[in-house]
Amino acid sequence: MRINLYQPGKIAYDQAYRLQQELRHQVIDGRAEETLLLLEHPPTVTIGRSGDSGNILVSPERLAELGVSLFFTERGGDVTCHGPGQLVAYPILDLTKRGRDARHYIYQLEEVLLKTLSHYSIVGSREESHAGVWVDNNEIAAIGISLRRWVTAHGLALNVNTGADLFSLINPCGFTDRQAFSISQILARQVDMDEVTRIFLNHFSEVFGAELVTVNTPLGGAYEDPAPSLV
Repeated sequence: MRINLYQPGKIAYDQAYRLQQELRHQVIDGRAEETLLLLEHPPTVTIGRSGDSGNILVSPERLAELGVSLFFTERGGDVTCHGPGQLVAYPILDLTKRGRDARHYIYQLEEVLLKTLSHYSIVGSREESHAGVWVDNNEIAAIGISLRRWVTAHGLALNVNTGADLFSLINPCGFTDRQAFSISQILARQVDMDEVTRIFLNHFSEVFGAELVTVNTPLGGAYEDPAPSLV
């Protein structure tokens, strides 16, 4: 099975959101192939469907002063952060080809993350009540997805070299008693993002049983979809 791989680099959250929605619409209509979007965002806070804005610990005005964007989205989950040094993956996959099992899909995303961490001798764990990957009760990777006609959007964010200052602005995923960790914090050194990306992609291909094929554009035509709410 083939999955296209598109890596646009560092792009704004709203730009990536529009790209996901456009691509998902085309996958539903059969005009585009399944695609994995792999990228980074500038500093951004997002709130999911079940999110509580009280888990943002500073005002919107303060976020703006710090150059941090704020968006409300339709993904699952609560509050999370994106920023430089974080590997963000948005798979646009048709789950009608994969058993129409959202729980198994999330399990697969977690498995990719666990295998990636194991390369660095980091033992991650799942939590049955909350999607994501944890190390010593601290979140190292967040997962939040959405489904439309069984085609996925949104996905996961793995903290590689992400700064702790960004996560000090929120209660990660709504938890007041946990912190967000990164690979670099655990290893006490900066980690090569290109290396982590290669390892992640190898495990994604393995877990999803797919050949990843790099493309210059994931789209097959034009489609307009609203951006997420911006505060």
